Amino acid sequence: MIARIVMSAATLLLLAGCSVAPVAAPRDLEPSPPAPAPTAAVEVPTSSAALGPVREPVPPVRVVIPTIELDVPIEPVGVEPDGELELPENIRVAGWYKYGADPLSATGSTMIAAHLDSLPQGIGPFAALRDVPLGTEIVVATADGGEHRYAVDSVQSIQKTQLPLADLFDRQGAPRVVLVTCGGPWSDALGTYTDNIIVIATPVT
Repeated sequence: MIARIVMSAATLLLLAGCSVAPVAAPRDLEPSPPAPAPTAAVEVPTSSAALGPVREPVPPVRVVIPTIELDVPIEPVGVEPDGELELPENIRVAGWYKYGADPLSATGSTMIAAHLDSLPQGIGPFAALRDVPLGTEIVVATADGGEHRYAVDSVQSIQKTQLPLADLFDRQGAPRVVLVTCGGPWSDALGTYTDNIIVIATPVT
C-alpha cells in the first residue's frame, strides 16, 4: 500500500484510508488547463519568449532491476478529483505520474509508484525496493523502444508526514527516476503503513 498525500495550498494532509491506499501527487503540480490525452501531459510555457518546439512525452512502460529480479510493467496515471494519484489496482503494475518528467526529459523526476501489498493479492514486487543496494542498476524501458539506465543513489524510509514532495515531484532539477512504495510498520490508527520507501537513481552515461 502507498500513502495518500494531498497538497492543498501550503497544507499537507495525510489521509488514512482503505486497505489499498495509493500515493497522491501535490495538486499544485497538475497543469492548470484541462488535462490532455491520457498518455501524457505537456506543460506549455506561459512566456511567449520561452516558446519553442514542444516534445511529446515518452511514457515509461517497464521498470527492471535485475539484481532483485524485479520486472514490472508501467501504466501512465493521473490524479483523482480528490488529489490522489490513480495507481493501477494490480499491485504488480506500477504507475508513472504522467504530469511530471519522463525518462527522456532533460530535467526533473520521473515518478514511478506501486502498491506494496494488498489483502487479496499478497506482496507486490516493489516490496523488494527496501533491500536495493546503492549503485544497483535500474533499467526503464520507454514506449519508443528505448532503454534508460540508472544507478541507485539513495534508498530511504521516510515518515509519510515528512515526505519531501517538492523533491519527489520536481520538474526542474537534475534528471532522475524516483521509485516509491509503502514501508515502515503498519498503523491501525492510520489504516496504512507509517512510512514510504523512496529509491532515487540517476542516469548512467
